[in-house]
Amino acid sequence: MTRHLIPAASPRPRVSASVRTLPIGVLISGKGTNLNAILARCEDETLDAEVRVVISNRSDAEGLAYSRERGVPTYAFLRSTYTDRREQQLAMVDCLEQQGAELVVLAGFDQILAPEFVARFPGRMINLHPSLLPAFSGGMHAVRDALEAGVKVTGCTVHLVTDDLDGGPIILQEAVAIAEDDDEASLLARIHLAEHRLLPAAIQLLAEGLLRVEGA
Repeated sequence: MTRHLIPAASPRPRVSASVRTLPIGVLISGKGTNLNAILARCEDETLDAEVRVVISNRSDAEGLAYSRERGVPTYAFLRSTYTDRREQQLAMVDCLEQQGAELVVLAGFDQILAPEFVARFPGRMINLHPSLLPAFSGGMHAVRDALEAGVKVTGCTVHLVTDDLDGGPIILQEAVAIAEDDDEASLLARIHLAEHRLLPAAIQLLAEGLLRVEGA
């Protein structure tokens, strides 16, 4: 049975002084537009979160500039520096814990996480995937796959991370219609707009404790 995380109550539209600020760590590998959306929502106080650290597996990830410009601790853990991926990722986990992150947000992070990584943040790690899961899961080209399949609707999903790749409980989804003349770039641009709404909304639900697992 597919498990979903559903709101236990309706989220408030703006930050409330009664809600604790949730310390988060964000992992990226590329342009970091979703990281920028999170940082912007924190700055305008419509998200009860604080980005404590940003981590990438690529030193040239464009999105690292967003956190550096704001003075957020920013680190790159290169695979070539470590014996294997497990050692690299355990170093990332150590950094997240040292910076006080209580929620880990995968915002365009392109490595599959080792079980040891997932085990250190059980139920406290979310991922953003550019499809309506379970459709087009388990791959790095979900947008291209949707176009090649000829479907009329795709979208994006925020879900809890488990050892089951792209199979953790779903928190939120948003549909995006596919136009007749869409190519990968145009469709991805519209999916990004949906992602920039969806990911902060999911973080806010977690910050307010408004989620429960259904169908476990």
